[in-house]
Amino acid sequence: MIAIHRRRVSRPLSAVLALTAASVIAAGCGSSSNNNGGGGTPQGSGTAGLTVPTANLPVLKTIGKGEGQLNLIAWAGYLNPIWVKPFEQQTGCQVNGKIANTSDEMVALMKNGGGGQYDMVSSSGDADLRILYAGDAHPVNINLIPSWKDFFPAFKSPPFNTINGVHYGVSLQWGPNVLMYNTKDFPAAPTSWNVIYSPKYKGKVTVPDNPIQIADAALYLEKHKPSLGITDPYELTQPQFAAAVNLLAAQRPLIEKYWALASQEIFDFKNGNAIVGAGWPYQVSTLKAAHFPIGTTIPSEGATGWADTWMLAAKAPHPNCAYKWMQYISTPKVQAEQAVNYGETPDNKLACGYMNQLQPGSCAEYHANAPLSYFNSVKLWKTPLATCDNGKSDCVPYTEWVSAWNTQVK
Repeated sequence: MIAIHRRRVSRPLSAVLALTAASVIAAGCGSSSNNNGGGGTPQGSGTAGLTVPTANLPVLKTIGKGEGQLNLIAWAGYLNPIWVKPFEQQTGCQVNGKIANTSDEMVALMKNGGGGQYDMVSSSGDADLRILYAGDAHPVNINLIPSWKDFFPAFKSPPFNTINGVHYGVSLQWGPNVLMYNTKDFPAAPTSWNVIYSPKYKGKVTVPDNPIQIADAALYLEKHKPSLGITDPYELTQPQFAAAVNLLAAQRPLIEKYWALASQEIFDFKNGNAIVGAGWPYQVSTLKAAHFPIGTTIPSEGATGWADTWMLAAKAPHPNCAYKWMQYISTPKVQAEQAVNYGETPDNKLACGYMNQLQPGSCAEYHANAPLSYFNSVKLWKTPLATCDNGKSDCVPYTEWVSAWNTQVK
């Protein structure tokens, strides 16, 4: 690895932030038109009947001279000098970073369109729709991002950053939430997530401290309790939601730690505090580099995962520098640098060769050349909304996920 990784878990800063965002989401109605010039196809996972307030804002037709500054809200590690310094030298755009530790913090910082202070945010799928439906993101002309054409199809116009054909940013990197296990305790890879719900491993289980973890329980129940009728782990009716929460509440006595930082989970595995749990490829590769007997798998039920987007703020003060950043961060070499540094998978399909130059074997390790079947086994995060994909308003919104996680699960 090039640098120490500090991936986050998007724990809520407060229920108030979530309630504010969700109230905006719940109030939306109507439809939005496509004026981004990107040729995207209509998208809208869980967005039927909603509208993005900024959908009709005009987009840049050409990129002009940079304004000299670029103010970014980013996850720790996303603004590494390895790729930031060359960008500054090439464009004259000085990058000023505001590090956010949670998705809720990003939503709050992007309030009021970035407040005329911030240009972009590296948001994840559990925050994207909250930002969009609050009116805090600006449409993007994807035709101005040349490397976009080299993205894997799933990340060209994904439903977490492209609504009704309108793009609000450019996809960046993604990764799965995998099942990790100590191979001394599990000589054969577990085939099911049932091991993290088994009393057999009481006090040796670790999972992320994150309300979106309810989706992991729902994904498990989709296969093991088909009578619930779960088809999307992020779109849950009240009975489905209650079943997932009850499963996690029953899991609580088994948990050694709800971890907030990747480093915490690495520590717990190294010290024998945990022998099985949910984590990310970064933790796995770090433990392998330390010659720890760690194994990883995506069980038969599949897995959840994250996908990040550089989203443009509605009131971005430096739009030309922002577009230059989107152009730069989408190129295969820079995508490879971030992927290897951060422990995630690039969206640009041409990044694989560069990854192996930087770290031999990393392309396969992070599944950058994996078949479509691997991607299809991962259900990427998206913001739970009250409005379901079918247009009915009987899904449980994110506010209730936050409340249940803090009051019923933990």
